[in-house]
Order: sequence, then C-alpha cells, then structure tokens
Amino acid sequence: MTEPNKTVSQSTNGHARVLEGKVIIVTGAGGGIGRESCRVLAAAGARLIVSDRSEAEGLATQALLKIEGFASDFVSADVSSETSVQSLVARTVELHGRLDGAFNNAGVEAANKPLADLTLAEWEHGIRVDLTGVFLCLKYQIPAMLASGGGSIVNTASGLARIAVPGQAEYIAAKTGVVGLTRAAAMDYGARGIRVNAILPGVIRTPMISRLSEMPETAAMFSQLRQRHILQRFGEPSEIGEAAKWLLSDAASFVQGTEIVVDGGVLAN
Repeated sequence: MTEPNKTVSQSTNGHARVLEGKVIIVTGAGGGIGRESCRVLAAAGARLIVSDRSEAEGLATQALLKIEGFASDFVSADVSSETSVQSLVARTVELHGRLDGAFNNAGVEAANKPLADLTLAEWEHGIRVDLTGVFLCLKYQIPAMLASGGGSIVNTASGLARIAVPGQAEYIAAKTGVVGLTRAAAMDYGARGIRVNAILPGVIRTPMISRLSEMPETAAMFSQLRQRHILQRFGEPSEIGEAAKWLLSDAASFVQGTEIVVDGGVLAN
C-alpha cells in the first residue's frame, strides 16, 4: 500500500481535509476537469487512484500532485473496456485494501455533426465512452465499496442532459443516460451504504473547450453559450472538483440520487 498524503490540518486552499484517508478513483484524470479535480481532492486528504486512458497524461497529473506534496497511484484504464475497468478497481483494492469513492469523469467530445450526419461508428463511440463507461465503472466500483462498508460515487453528466445545442446528439443522449443511470444505481444501493450522484457542469474552460471555442465551425455557438451563463463566464475545472469533493465527503451524507448543477446559471435562464 502507498503512504497516505502528508498530514496537515487544512488543504492548500484553506478548506478542511474532508476526504482524509479516503481511497478515491478519478477517471479521465489526465487533463481538464479530471486533473484539476485531482488537485482539489488530494488537497482535501484523498488517497487518489489517478486513472486515464493516456499513460502520458495520467502520469503528468500524478507528477503534478507529487510536486504539490501529495501521494497518488496511477493506473491506466480505458472506461470503454470492461476488462480494463475491472482491472482498475482490482488494482485499487490491491494497493489500498478498500475503495471509498469514485469520480467517474472520463468522457469523449462529440463529433459536432447534425444527427443525420453521424455515422453509426461515431454514435456508438460516444455512447460507449460517455454512458457505457459510467455503467462499467459502477458495475465494478459498487461491489468493492460494499466490501469496504459503503462509499460515494460521483458521475460527470452535463447541462446538456437538460438542454440541447446543435451537433451534440450522441453526447446529449449519453449524458442524459448518465443522469438516469445515477438515479438507478442510487435506488439499488442506497440502503446498503452507497451514495451515487451526478454533477451537471456548464461550459468549463478546459483545453478541449478552449480549442472548440476557437474553431470556425463552433466559435459562434460557444460565444452564444457564454452569454447564456448568468455569471458571464465559463467555469473553471477546479470548480467542478470542489462540487465533487463535497459530494464525495461525509458532509453530503444525505444527498442521494440527484444532480448538482454547476453551470454559472445557464439552466436558470
């Protein structure tokens, strides 16, 4: 087993270490929301399993955490592969003897095509990663948490589970499915000590969003989306990490089967 994170009374942002000693998997940890969330969760005391399909990106996140003084383990995993997800959870238990939480954040961007222009392969890829990937994570995380006495799972959905924008059909379908899957898992396992909730981000200023917002074919759409945020800005990846931190902590002990909207006011319009 790896050593726990350094012992201090508060995290680097001044907040209490509400995840002290909890073993937590973060998928899609190689960049964007995943990387910044790892920083937030590690600062809150979590013992992280950093996971990403890209070994280079995942190890970069682990190296960043090490520079900041936090121990973590990297386990490469492709959430669209059942054997890969099974191995991720098994390795976590092997390393730490338990699993207390998971932030199922891995995802893939849409093909940015109108629905009828999507190929079947593009549709199936989006659904496989963004929806089936969450199912596979739940399928193997839940038994590990039951063996550990319970836990908390947070799934990254999207504000696009509630509203639609052009060219996002497979993404919208998958993220809407994640919301339903979250409720189903919460219903099945809440009485056995496992909480399952989802976060619905607005547009978050990740490298992917920065790139898309500058592409000629999508720049106008992102300009309109920015104006729809009541706060008149896109969110920061760490702001999603803060929401995940709360849901993963015992402070959210009565929160079950719901969606936390973190969107700067888009859905309030």
